[in-house]
Amino acid sequence: MGSFGVLFFFAVTGLTLNHTEVFNGKQSVTQRKGSVDANWVKTKAVAKLEIVELLRSTGVKGAMSDFRIDDSQLQVSFKGPGYTADAFIDRDTGKYDLTETRMGFVAVINDLHKGRDSGKAWSWLIDLSAALMVFVSLSGLILIFYMHKRRGPGLIALAAGAVVCYLVYVIWVP
Repeated sequence: MGSFGVLFFFAVTGLTLNHTEVFNGKQSVTQRKGSVDANWVKTKAVAKLEIVELLRSTGVKGAMSDFRIDDSQLQVSFKGPGYTADAFIDRDTGKYDLTETRMGFVAVINDLHKGRDSGKAWSWLIDLSAALMVFVSLSGLILIFYMHKRRGPGLIALAAGAVVCYLVYVIWVP
């Protein structure tokens, strides 16, 4: 029962991923303008930490995924499950344009299913969940060998399931 919640989550998100046309959530895009201290961006030693903290104070979330420095502008990108934010900062004036995209609940759970932009802790949870599912599956396989009346039909069902998966792959997967 310890794996029920995790198994249920991955089963539901497997369906939402496989049928995105049905479970297409609402996406909202917000654009904001603002400015950072021009001294932070004019020098060669750009004040990255201060810029990121200022952007976070405006409500930006997610992990910083990219910080690009060009001659005329800076680009700072943030990503999280179902979320992106990109800021373009003019190096002469310090003015920025920020575009924040929230892709909705279904996109969040789909990204969590895939481990996309979700961090180390979530990655460990996915690995732990997979190990738990492997353990539960193998313990069921081992138990079938101790159930003499069910061993034959159980192993036949196992083989049939494997053959069906293989045939679907060979015949219908391009």
